[in-house]
Amino acid sequence: MERWFWIGLGGAAGTLARYGLSTWCQQRFGAGFPYGTLAVNVIGSFLLGVILQVAATTELLSPTLRLGLSTGVMGGFTTYSSFNYETIKLFEERAWRMGVLNVVVTVVGCLLAGILGMAVARRLVAS
Repeated sequence: MERWFWIGLGGAAGTLARYGLSTWCQQRFGAGFPYGTLAVNVIGSFLLGVILQVAATTELLSPTLRLGLSTGVMGGFTTYSSFNYETIKLFEERAWRMGVLNVVVTVVGCLLAGILGMAVARRLVAS
């Protein structure tokens, strides 16, 4: 139960951080490009890399703190960071085909799922 609490609390903090950064970027740079999403994904990927590398190579983070920071905070902040980390790990393991497959299937699959979701929503709203 303790881990669930810290993951949930971290998720709330990450979500609020994402909203705050995205709002700031839109106000600062305008809405012509998704600067906020880009910033969240790049910063989240960097931070998740730091968190998981520290957790894997030192005793500085307890398993509960690692989960709270990675799954909680970073999961609430961005899920792209998980995709990024998992793809990097595949490339580090020289699983080139799986890494490329993960990139292609994720990008194309998510774009298609987004298009489909928008189409379904348009039909539901029009009904």
